[in-house]
Amino acid sequence: MSVMLNAYPDSCGGKLSCLVKMLQREEFRDAFSQLYILPSLFQSDLDRGFSVISYDINEDLADADALVALQNLNLELLLDFVLNHLSVQSPQFQDLLKNGDESEFKDFFIDWNEFWKGKGKLSSEGYIIPEEQYLSKLFMRKPGLPILKIPFPDGTARFYWNTFYQRVTETSDGVEFLGQMDLNGNSAKVWEFYDETFRKMEAYGAKIVRLDAFAYLHKEAGLSNFFNEPGTWDYLMRLKDLADKHGLTLLPEIHSKYEDLIHREISKRGFPIYDFFFPGLVFYTIETRQTAKLLEWIDEIIENNYRTINMLGCHDGIPVLDVKGLLDENQIEDLMTVIQNRGGRIKDLYGPDGKKIAYYQINSTFFSAFGEDENKLLLARAVQMFMPGTPLVWYLDLFAGTNDYEAADSIGHKDINRTNLTEADIDKRLELPVVRNQLKLLRFRNTSTAFSDTAELSVEADNEILTMCWNNSGTEARLTADLNACNFKIEHKEPAGEWIELLI
Repeated sequence: MSVMLNAYPDSCGGKLSCLVKMLQREEFRDAFSQLYILPSLFQSDLDRGFSVISYDINEDLADADALVALQNLNLELLLDFVLNHLSVQSPQFQDLLKNGDESEFKDFFIDWNEFWKGKGKLSSEGYIIPEEQYLSKLFMRKPGLPILKIPFPDGTARFYWNTFYQRVTETSDGVEFLGQMDLNGNSAKVWEFYDETFRKMEAYGAKIVRLDAFAYLHKEAGLSNFFNEPGTWDYLMRLKDLADKHGLTLLPEIHSKYEDLIHREISKRGFPIYDFFFPGLVFYTIETRQTAKLLEWIDEIIENNYRTINMLGCHDGIPVLDVKGLLDENQIEDLMTVIQNRGGRIKDLYGPDGKKIAYYQINSTFFSAFGEDENKLLLARAVQMFMPGTPLVWYLDLFAGTNDYEAADSIGHKDINRTNLTEADIDKRLELPVVRNQLKLLRFRNTSTAFSDTAELSVEADNEILTMCWNNSGTEARLTADLNACNFKIEHKEPAGEWIELLI
């Protein structure tokens, strides 16, 4: 139930040590109990850390002293494990490039043509195009087939499964390529690698490990390459056994439509769930002043005793595909139109033919999505602080960051919401009322015993007034939000005491 900060190691000052220094400041006292550091903490080369070369520490951004300093702050640490893929520059893939079929890592990655052998036709470029019965079921994260052409030293070229990012650059010396190469879940060496990575996470002081893109790991011809059943569940429980050995709690990360109800199955198996539904719902609630959809979701969390981690913004954009089934198509389209008109950029999903098949997320800071309205941002943060589960706070939202269009144009859509702040930036923004008031909200949520794991939440809505009240054996915290006026009041009291207003 405590508050978690989410940042890259270089988000606040340029290095992890600077982030630690920031958290040691008086302004941040008692505001956070947990810290989620994104994977550029490790050695990586693409996608701001999610193309991991090695899970050794990136010494340009962090060192052992900074990790020890974090532990001295009594912050529970969450780290990322990108278990679906590794960089082409990883030692495993480089060994494959050097030794070819003689490499001990020959089966560590997925040779596309070997996987689809006998199940398609060879294209003029040398890769197999799966038969329609297989091709139509594939779930794509980018246009075209999920492959990267790899030139081997012997002069041959092979195609490897590459679900996510790749970058191929023509140079005077030939072709330079980067890519996130999918791992083969059927390989014993891959599972040895997983065990070793969990051991490293434990040594770094991690208590929670976020399983990035885990739903893409299991692959089988005739199924989607996304959340295959029962294979994905088998892998997840096998991963849990490894994590238990190292004293780690797993947080499976998955973006899927609410109507698919995958979140329920994850919870039933004992895992916490990412509340990717909340960002869209709270935005919809504040913009339309309609509470019914948000209340339905809160009721479901309470009724099913979900353990959730919720957020406003994050490194990955504002989810919109996820709320399908909670909001209807017109409501989602209206939400996207509003944010687009305020500068947000839509990220889509594609079919094998490269055509768009669905919207996925909107890349924008949450502050810019609200038209840089400070009252709306504070109201959204207040509602988040009263939601069940663990509130996750994106560093740039905390500092009321605005859309970085230059980064979006030069790097990619997601970088619209990944601006690094200097220590001078932080000093300046800490003077802003919208930042100081957010910190008051975080500190209240993080320290009040009204939000205990054993507390009960009651929620009511009447004439655009939303009331959320936590009660822990008579210690209470109450939010009264006026959606029409876009303001709120927070009160708290001890058993047999009187209500005292928290001044925001």
